Amino acid sequence: MSDTLRPEAVREHLHTKWLGQELYYEETLDSTNTRAKALARQGAAHGTVVLTEEQTGGRGRMGRGWVTPKGSSVAMTCILRPEFLPQDASMLTLLMGLSVAKACRRLYPLKAQIKWPNDVLISQKKICGILTEMGADPGRIHYVVIGVGINGNLTEFPRELEGKATSLLRELGVQIRRAPLAAAVLEEFEEMYEEFSERLDLSAFREAYDEILISRGRPVAVRGAAMGAEGLRGVARGIDDRGELLVERSDGTVVRVNAGEVSVRGLDGYV
Repeated sequence: MSDTLRPEAVREHLHTKWLGQELYYEETLDSTNTRAKALARQGAAHGTVVLTEEQTGGRGRMGRGWVTPKGSSVAMTCILRPEFLPQDASMLTLLMGLSVAKACRRLYPLKAQIKWPNDVLISQKKICGILTEMGADPGRIHYVVIGVGINGNLTEFPRELEGKATSLLRELGVQIRRAPLAAAVLEEFEEMYEEFSERLDLSAFREAYDEILISRGRPVAVRGAAMGAEGLRGVARGIDDRGELLVERSDGTVVRVNAGEVSVRGLDGYV
């Protein structure tokens, strides 16, 4: 079968109980997250996954654009209907990042790593972005959508991303089939989601996450409104049970950084 994300291609490789058992596919979408939110509001079932070959208006964290030329990437969004509280949903983003990294390591001879909170890297360059959005009232989640964009067979990037992004094709030197990768990510995430739903924290995943956290043990700079004009500098020590980044200052005190609207970079550049 040719490389496609059509439902029949993904189902050929998918071994899940509920995630992806309902697959919604369109060849071109403005954004899988936008379509997933519409479907969720219309009553789409927990575990429904939206897939597309091409996104014309994809978005990343902090409103940044995400390029998805036709047939180049894994572009999908999972629709979830959690029974836990809205304040617990942000941790799902970290679980999806870990799922993507584990799937890449399982399928390819590549050392996928994570740049906190939600970027997956190979060769210190971004290969995947994740965007989590939620429809909720105080005390109740109506739906969560988690969008995933993985650079599969991309060959070119915008000039501003050329030194910061990569693709599996670039790293492997050969084209990949995207359906097995999509299926592997869904399998990894379903397993972790079920355990997370029982614990409602990341204690079971901290060790695995920290092992591939690219900034762990390295100096970082944290910037954002919550950090004040000077920002925060220190050494990243991993995450806590809530997924907050632990940053040790020069005086030995440890600051917990919530993902929110902050940017974390190495002192010498992106990582």
